Amino acid sequence: MTDTSFPDLIELDVERPAVGGRMIARHDGRVVLVSGAIPGERVRARVERQRPSLLLARTVEVLDSSADRRSVPGDALCGGRDFAHIDYQRQRTLKGEIVADAFRRIGRIPLDDGGPVVVGSPERGYRVRARLHVQAGRVGFLRSGTHQLCAADETAQLLPATERVLGALEASSSRLQRARVESLELAEDLVGGQRVIHLQVEGDPTVAETTLAPVLETAGVSGWSLASTQAGGAPRLLAGDTRVIDPLSLFLPAPGAGVLSLGRHPTAFFQANRYLTPELVATVDRLVTGDAVVDLYAGVGLFAVALAAARGGAVTAVEQDPVGAADLRRNAEPLAPAVDVAATSVEEYLAGDADLSGATVLVDPPRIGLSTDARRALIDYRPRELVYVSCDVATQARDLRTFVEAGYGLEEVVALDMFPGTAHVETVARLRAA
Repeated sequence: MTDTSFPDLIELDVERPAVGGRMIARHDGRVVLVSGAIPGERVRARVERQRPSLLLARTVEVLDSSADRRSVPGDALCGGRDFAHIDYQRQRTLKGEIVADAFRRIGRIPLDDGGPVVVGSPERGYRVRARLHVQAGRVGFLRSGTHQLCAADETAQLLPATERVLGALEASSSRLQRARVESLELAEDLVGGQRVIHLQVEGDPTVAETTLAPVLETAGVSGWSLASTQAGGAPRLLAGDTRVIDPLSLFLPAPGAGVLSLGRHPTAFFQANRYLTPELVATVDRLVTGDAVVDLYAGVGLFAVALAAARGGAVTAVEQDPVGAADLRRNAEPLAPAVDVAATSVEEYLAGDADLSGATVLVDPPRIGLSTDARRALIDYRPRELVYVSCDVATQARDLRTFVEAGYGLEEVVALDMFPGTAHVETVARLRAA
């Protein structure tokens, strides 16, 4: 809805954080969600979108600045920087408030002490996986809310060595354009010694391989693969080792980890933060108390393989993505038959004859959360314990409300800052059947 009589610029007193990264303010009876601000500030903001009772705005001038505001070098709107203007300790506090607000308002679950204390992360070079876009031979992230490219090295999310790899690719921009590279997905091991790239190209894959091989062989990557939209379902063309591999002991230093490892292709889902992923695995290991574990949305087996190795018990791991399921099978093979892999969707698995009555069910769904069918099936099966890992606290709170209304009790919530500089926060919740 457009109200042409509404002024483009408005002055706002910023109140508190909202889920999604903007801050809440009010103007003439309307709620305003404003970006680039900090609670307690007074700002001048430009209205970007209007709805009957809601305005979306962007800060253009800070009239009364917070002591927690800091300067942002480079493009402040480059992807993954919506909280970069905020002192890091204040970021953690705000994320705890966001978790508490989502649980209270969406989940109708009040949390004690105003929300969890968010476990912090180093801000520099935290990403072990990233998707980058290619335009006119340039490689980078996208500016928030646009399709405009921005320089990834200005965001500090990648290691300096990774930035040098991207620089080497840009130095051969003519080859990127000739190969018609559209995007690339990057995966690294935790210590940053291995770096694998998967490229998405729009043209002939054979031409792309021939064109890109001289660049990638000298760019500092340990392996690469590509797929072409033109070739449809044709197999990927591979060179080098196309999986990065981490010792399992880095994630969970238990005696059972031994010489086991976790390998993954860049297109398979994996946690993004090299510094806090071991803390996340340790948190899940602590919250899971049952002997029989069913890991839904298992990915490459980060939780399933680690839990089976540490405990020696049986784990069922469910993963639909073909690439992730292939990595999962390979990672779980040394533990057979302790890890049973089901390469199917969560909904199809739950529609079967699984017996979850005494099990701990671990879920780590995508941002959209659990489907209605998955929630209903879990309530019908009524596992003894649920451990829910989420990178979207709003959909998690929605799902937890369903379980609490079905008789589950929320026992603990842990929050980890897997995405410093952004409004995203990873939350792990344990529920137990009454």
